[in-house]
Amino acid sequence: MTIHGEDDILQVRSFGVCFYVLRDSSSLYLIDGGFIGGVSSLRRALKLAGWEAYPIKGIILTHGHLDHILNVSNLVDATGAWVAAPTLDQGHYDGLPTYKGLSKLVGVMEKLGRLLFGFRAFQVDRYLNDGDLITISGGLRVVHLPGHTEGHCGLYSESRKLLFAGDLFASLGRFSHLPPRIFNRDEKALRVSVGKALDLDLTRVLPNHCDRSTGEEHLKRLRSIAYRL
Repeated sequence: MTIHGEDDILQVRSFGVCFYVLRDSSSLYLIDGGFIGGVSSLRRALKLAGWEAYPIKGIILTHGHLDHILNVSNLVDATGAWVAAPTLDQGHYDGLPTYKGLSKLVGVMEKLGRLLFGFRAFQVDRYLNDGDLITISGGLRVVHLPGHTEGHCGLYSESRKLLFAGDLFASLGRFSHLPPRIFNRDEKALRVSVGKALDLDLTRVLPNHCDRSTGEEHLKRLRSIAYRL
């Protein structure tokens, strides 16, 4: 479905996670690539929106967890799209991420997932670092928001006052929360990242784990989480 108030942003919902499509003139750009069933969900969403004739030119990743990158290789093969991704999550793109502490359990789950769901390593065409500008859709500024992964980033549209927040938090009504500790690289860094995100001039936030509420409502929930930290 298109985002409320934004007829050029499409939300695609796949198993356990959603991702986004931006329409810029006659081309499309993905923010993340979804998880199980993501490719078929993308096709359906594009058809419903009447966007199926537009070419997908680029895929921008917020971070390297499997539920965001599973489909990247297949999408690149099908579309020829370039890939832009955070520099510090390279191990994930190679299929060789490292985890520490309790998060080693996540590493085991991801290893099984890569085998079961046919993950293939992929090449990054542009590495993203804090402050970089991606010149699509009026400009997207890379905001390094580490903690969930080392390289985790948000994408900030200054003209829209909108942040694509990746997995900075999950927005699920009164059950909205930070990612569970087991999935995070650095809890302290994650909390600092919440503050960094809220220091931006924002009216809306679009996370990847969320219900169908508006971006304004997601932002209210993030502020409520920050208040409780």
